Amino acid sequence: MASSPAAPGLFFCFVATLLLVFVSVSAPTWNAIYFLSATNGGDVDYRFGVFGYTGTQAHIGYQFPIATGELSSSTIHNLTSTLLLHPIAAGLSGLAVLFGLCGIGYHRSGTVLMALSSSLAALVTFVAFVLDLVLFSIARHEFRKFGWSSNYGNAIWITLGALVALALGFCTSTIGIFGSYRRQR
Repeated sequence: MASSPAAPGLFFCFVATLLLVFVSVSAPTWNAIYFLSATNGGDVDYRFGVFGYTGTQAHIGYQFPIATGELSSSTIHNLTSTLLLHPIAAGLSGLAVLFGLCGIGYHRSGTVLMALSSSLAALVTFVAFVLDLVLFSIARHEFRKFGWSSNYGNAIWITLGALVALALGFCTSTIGIFGSYRRQR
């Protein structure tokens, strides 16, 4: 039995969904995945994620523990609220996976809808990635200005991987739209 034309797009969208779910449950829920780590050289070590940082409860939008300089502005607080785009992108890429399953099992229209939803998920993921770079570059600079050791975490690069997977998912599902969907009798 030959593979469906929707299969490559489905694979890439599934990979992107997994990666975005991993990023969505980053610190403080899962401390192994974080956007930025900051250490003052002593006993204080913070890891920043989508819904907060280590030692806090999960919530949308947060203030950085060093609330001085640029980190105390309302713009930075609002930028932490935009981290909610990661779970939204995960949901959209999950929707692309569901449409891809319909494309594999039933009809070409599932593949068309997978291409559309994966393009929307890629757009949201791109915006989230750019906002991640802006927010955590500012935070990293401010932490280093106060003598803290601060480094980017793996969540930024996982988001980039999800963006690449969604772009490949969009391309392969768009090509898959033109594949053969006839059933052999």
